[in-house]
Amino acid sequence: MLKDTLRSQATAAMKARDTVAASIYRLAKGEIDTAEARAGKELADEEALAIVRKLIKSNEETLGATEDAVAKATLTRENELLRALLPASLSVDDLVAALAPVVEAIRAAKAEGPATGLAMKHVKSSGLAAESADVVSAVRKIRG
Repeated sequence: MLKDTLRSQATAAMKARDTVAASIYRLAKGEIDTAEARAGKELADEEALAIVRKLIKSNEETLGATEDAVAKATLTRENELLRALLPASLSVDDLVAALAPVVEAIRAAKAEGPATGLAMKHVKSSGLAAESADVVSAVRKIRG
């Protein structure tokens, strides 16, 4: 479970006196704990991973807005640590290959939105890990 991984990673980081790693792992675990308390149930791993993705996105937004070199280095390192927790996602070219069974339906869709919806449905039903932006790029490549 992701919470267990975060707990053990935070402990290892504290022992190594890596304050950046310990801090981000504790923050992620705290966000998951808060979401579980609000929901009144334990989150599934996919829901917990969504929280980690949200933290990455938040850091990226802050990176774009800050000029401080130390803060940028810290946020970049935090994102590297958080991304290591996420399952590997397919590249755009791998997605194009994975979407082969639904290529005709994607091409036949009236617009990019419905085509992307078809692609996302196929990706999720196949149990593949992919970023939504990469799926959009793959759809554009197929339709282009």
